[in-house]
Amino acid sequence: MATELDDLRLAVREAVDSLGGPASCRDLDTDGPGWDARAWSVLAEQIGVAAIGIPETLGGLGGLAELVVVAEELGAGLLPVPFLSTALAAQVLVRSGGADDALEQIAEGAPAALLGLDRHGWFDPGSIPFEVGSSTAGDTVCGVAASALGAAGARWFVVPAHTPDGPALFLCDARHPGVSTTPLPTLDLSRAHAAVTLSEVPVRRLDAVGPPEAVILPALDVACIVLAAEQVGGAQRILDRTVDYVKERRQFDRVIGSFQAVKHTLADLLVLVESSRSAVTRAVDADDLAEASSVARAWCSDAYRTVSAEALQLHGGIGFTWEHDCHLYFRRARADAQLLGTSTFHRERLAVTLGW
Repeated sequence: MATELDDLRLAVREAVDSLGGPASCRDLDTDGPGWDARAWSVLAEQIGVAAIGIPETLGGLGGLAELVVVAEELGAGLLPVPFLSTALAAQVLVRSGGADDALEQIAEGAPAALLGLDRHGWFDPGSIPFEVGSSTAGDTVCGVAASALGAAGARWFVVPAHTPDGPALFLCDARHPGVSTTPLPTLDLSRAHAAVTLSEVPVRRLDAVGPPEAVILPALDVACIVLAAEQVGGAQRILDRTVDYVKERRQFDRVIGSFQAVKHTLADLLVLVESSRSAVTRAVDADDLAEASSVARAWCSDAYRTVSAEALQLHGGIGFTWEHDCHLYFRRARADAQLLGTSTFHRERLAVTLGW
């Protein structure tokens, strides 16, 4: 297994480098969905990253360990692709049932997104913005999601909606004329969000047994671990680049990496990165995903923010320039800290989970 994971890591790393890495964020079409369609095609069709976590009977492969490996490399390269949003939607569909055709298409590279998360980036049954109505053709959904990760350019939407019998989960075709997506400006140039309006869009009710949260929350736990792995990859990459920089930058006729204050700072950052990696590694094999995912998210969010901020300071003025990648990691770290629940949210969730 270790060899297979290493091979997957190497394949993704080489693909990310060949596709431009962080520089590709600057070249995105401002009129597009906010992600690189060519890069996603290469990753999904040639390497198969979109199929990870989907049952083999539907064209999928691998599980959480593979998702983490891919996420770490994508986080290191800041490649603007809808991996996280598609993986989250796929995890909901896998747990729901009744969407085999959509999962087969997702495994082949069709992007997907989950709608209906609240302002904290989490799922709250009381904050679902969609309502189900009926027509002669079947169920339809109306409502507005103020912001949804990876929604622009998606092929499928997973939609929690209110029904007369209570909340339920639905699947809709994102290409329907009743669907309107408006890309949103974001701090993180490599992660696309969009507002979504559904106007009497035909939907298919999924086979989930019980309330939507019974399906969505475990899927969010997986997505949190995947996001934490992305943060580890980003933190490690910007730390490595900073170490290389301080070995070359000279001040007072000495390389600044020889200064004791710089050495101590870098040592502290390395501890944060390695501790974050341990939190993700622990989560992959954890029996209680709710607890492990919150630990990983809280720790990795804070660590990535600290590492990226210190890296920016150690790079000096050059780190703020448009041409340098340092500010892109800083942006990603700040945006990630608000995605799928803040570190404060996850600490509070962890306390409730453990009965503290």
